[in-house]
Formats: sequence, C-alpha cells, structure tokens
Amino acid sequence: MSFRPRLRHVAVGLLLCVSLASQAQQHFNGAKALEYARQFATIGPRWPTGPGHVKAEEFLRNQFKHDQLEEDTFTVNTPIGPVAMRNFIVRFAGKKPGAIVLATHYETNYPLRNINFVGANDGASTTGLLMAIADQLRGKALDGYSVWLVFFDGEEAIQTWSASDSTYGSRHLAAKWGRDGTLSQIKAFMLADMIGDKDLDIQRETRSTDWLVELVRQAAHKFGYDKYFFQTEEAVDDDHLAFVQRGVASIDVIDLDYGPNNSYHHTAQDPMDKISARSLTIDGDVFMETMRLIDLR
Repeated sequence: MSFRPRLRHVAVGLLLCVSLASQAQQHFNGAKALEYARQFATIGPRWPTGPGHVKAEEFLRNQFKHDQLEEDTFTVNTPIGPVAMRNFIVRFAGKKPGAIVLATHYETNYPLRNINFVGANDGASTTGLLMAIADQLRGKALDGYSVWLVFFDGEEAIQTWSASDSTYGSRHLAAKWGRDGTLSQIKAFMLADMIGDKDLDIQRETRSTDWLVELVRQAAHKFGYDKYFFQTEEAVDDDHLAFVQRGVASIDVIDLDYGPNNSYHHTAQDPMDKISARSLTIDGDVFMETMRLIDLR
C-alpha cells in the first residue's frame, strides 16, 4: 500500500510533463520558416524577366508539386514594356464554404533600383512563413474555411513606385477573381510583408479592416506578443489594397520599420542575418490563431 501514493505522484508528474510538452508543441515552427527563407534567398535577386525569377518560380513549383497548385500567368504593361508574370495559388480544402487567403510577394526589385537586393526580409521571409504554414495544413482535414496561400509576383516597382507601377500581381488577381465571382468566397485576406525582421515592430495599417485588425490583436495577446503589434499606425500601399477596394475584409501585417529609419529597406542590407526564427515563430503563432478566430466568427 505504501507504493500506491508514490505511483500516483509519478503518474501525475508524467501527465504534467505531457501537458507541458503539448503546450510547447503548440508554437509555430519558426525555425522551419527561417530555413525555407534561407533556401529561397539563396536564389538571389528575383526580379521579373531575370534568371533568378525563373529559379524562384521553379522553387515554388517544386515546393507545392503535391498540393493543389494553380499557376496564374499574365502579362502586364510596365515602364519597360510588356512583362510576363506569374502568381502561385495553393489551396487547402476546408469543410466550411468560403476561404481565408494568406498572401505574400516573392519577387525582388527590378535591377534598375538595386541589383544586389536579395530580399531576405522583403519577400523571402514571408515566402518561408507561408511554406511553413503549408506544412501545418498539409494532409489535414480542415474543419473551418479553406485556406488559400497566394504568392504574388510584381509587388515591387519596375522603375518608381506608383499606383500603376507596383502591385501588378495582386491587382491582376483581384480583378480576375472579381470578374469570375471568386472574391465572394473570401472571408478574410491576410497579407504578410517584411515581418521576419529581428527587431519586430508590426504597425497597424490604417486601411485594413477593423474587425480583422482586432482579431490579429486578440491572437497576439493570447501569446503575450502585444508589444510586437500595433504600437504605431500608418497607411501603407501594398498588395492588400486591390482587395480592400473591392470590399474584401483585408489586413496588411507589415513591419515597415526595417533598420534605423527604415534604412535596410530595398538595399543590400537585407540579407539573412537581419531576420530570425523568433520573429517568424511570433508571426506563425498569430496567423494560425487568427485563422482559428476567423473560423469561429
């Protein structure tokens, strides 16, 4: 009889260990996202019409070759003439009618602006984030909405940023989905941009949809990440605007404060040593939790 209480204590201890281990496993795998980003950034500059862009397309194609992958090819008029571009759309089916879209852009600046820009944070980090999110979704029966991952081409300007020389891929896809009725299926659109930064400071983008901003805020609070989100606010021109303008609930999750006075943005000072697995873990935790909250809404 003297052994029974001790065994009970051991059993309780084991259950506690299992519970703690389960809680630890709930965090997103930011290290995997960082590794995907590293592999992608190794390609180097990925501007449309350049050799790195072809390699980037092939990387995405290989990454999602066993998933429901759509390649959305189109040609746009740019300051240098017609340019062929390609969006990638990966769909994971859910049980509820409708879809949550998670998006990023994958290309880098055209070489007229900075030929050495490899875009570890600005493009590769969020491409890696969405790849790691795909790992979380792949092979699972999603009880909520379907999840569509979109990798936009042509977010960067060819010459000088303007309403007509930027966001080519998102403007094309939003218009296409508006014409064929796909936009009506989208319950929420979440854009990730430049959020691999070691010094994470995600602004509240002022044209984003209020209720979606609030869900992201709630998701961040759940994990104790409040200080990384929405301490400042500003309007940002980005890939979400084409969807906002068409009435889709949208948010731009962006850290447009990269280096002192944003001095790393669109420069050669955007290699892999400026981004971290910690930031990508925070991002992933918040994106996954926000999707859960959207499903419950």
